[in-house]
Amino acid sequence: MNKDVHILFGLRIKELRLKAHISQEELSFRCGLSKNYISDVERGTRNISLKAISKLAYGLHVEIKDLFTFPK
Repeated sequence: MNKDVHILFGLRIKELRLKAHISQEELSFRCGLSKNYISDVERGTRNISLKAISKLAYGLHVEIKDLFTFPK
């Protein structure tokens, strides 16, 4: 795995968000996180906390483990 885990995680969040057909703004509303925070996570520039990971899973209606299913 050559890509940084922050990049892979961000790409996975974006993939799940797009699959759910929701905007960053909608996801931020569902999670209680700012739109800028969501954007930073998706770009891999944010060092995300476990609490925020839990909020993202809730907002995307997935289990936490599903956020860590990265492509090989």
